[in-house]
Parts: sequence; C-alpha cells; structure tokens
Amino acid sequence: MARRRNKHLGSSFDEFLRSEGLYEEVTTLAWKRVLSWEVTEVMKKGGMTKSEMAKRMGASRSQLERLL
Repeated sequence: MARRRNKHLGSSFDEFLRSEGLYEEVTTLAWKRVLSWEVTEVMKKGGMTKSEMAKRMGASRSQLERLL
C-alpha cells in the first residue's frame, strides 16, 4: 500500500502560504499587528494618551484608533 506524501513536508511556511495564495494577505496582517504593538509599547513607556501619540505622529486620534 503506497502512502500519500504530504506535498508540504519539508517546505517552509512561506512556501506553503504562497502555494495556498495567502502569503501577501498573511504578511500584510502580520506587519499591521507588529506596528500596532510597537506603537502601543511606545505609548505605555512614554505614558502617552492616544491623543498625544496621534499628535506626535501627525495623525488624528481616529486614524490612530484604526491603526490600533
């Protein structure tokens, strides 16, 4: 009895995502989450409110809210 070989065995996760057509979507979402986390960390360390952070970024508070 022949075993079915997993076509993804030995491939990288990036290769898997590309083969499934998900690479761009997943990468974009990951970058957005990292950026959001970094902005939140800067706010915490600096004791800044969202309004203060938005002003420093040259953005509106609602734009910052969408980012976070």
